[in-house]
Amino acid sequence: MQRKTILAVDDEVHILELLKYNLETNGYDVITVETGEEALKLLSEEKVDAVLLDLMLPKIDGLEVLRCIRKNEKIKKIPVILLTAKNAEFDKVLGLEMGADDYIAKPFSIRELQARVKAVLRRVTEDKTIEAEKVISTHGLEIGIETKTVKKDGIEIEMSLKEFELLKLLAENPGKVYSRDILLEKIWSYEYIGETRTVDVHIRHIRKKIEEDDSNPMFIKTVRGFGYKFRED
Repeated sequence: MQRKTILAVDDEVHILELLKYNLETNGYDVITVETGEEALKLLSEEKVDAVLLDLMLPKIDGLEVLRCIRKNEKIKKIPVILLTAKNAEFDKVLGLEMGADDYIAKPFSIRELQARVKAVLRRVTEDKTIEAEKVISTHGLEIGIETKTVKKDGIEIEMSLKEFELLKLLAENPGKVYSRDILLEKIWSYEYIGETRTVDVHIRHIRKKIEEDDSNPMFIKTVRGFGYKFRED
């Protein structure tokens, strides 16, 4: 199994040495940097599996580094464990709200550190497995439930959120007929009284994107006088 790479970010050299020694002893590769700027530069250049991030960094602090990670499409899913002062309750809560995966209060035990790193890496592996499994695939059409992507013959199709949710609902229940009113309620969360045309417009847009011939659709079938259903294989 390939060794996982951990990026440790802390301005205290002795903390970095402690992290590097103990994590490498347990089979990880460890890269250490002392500033947020160095961390963001390295993340843009190297493959990293998890980040140990101190909050109290000079210039760019840990929360700002975390914010930059979560805004970057290429690295936003990397798990981040915050290293915090024991009494910094506000920073812990704020960090978790901003997307940190976990935190460790200083001073920490090596056993706790190893357990938390192992746990976040395991969750990432499990999430990737779930994402890979949650794909509806039929006749060249692939709908990624977790990734919210749609592909036709391997080519990704751009869809609005409502278009995706509507297609997903129908595709998850092949053969089940949905009235326009029910689709409005489920997808838009409230009823457009007399505005069922909203559904028809979205269905038409979806068909233009996924059907070979949208006038003779293969995937989304019209049930005349009632609503729509997804094809049954």
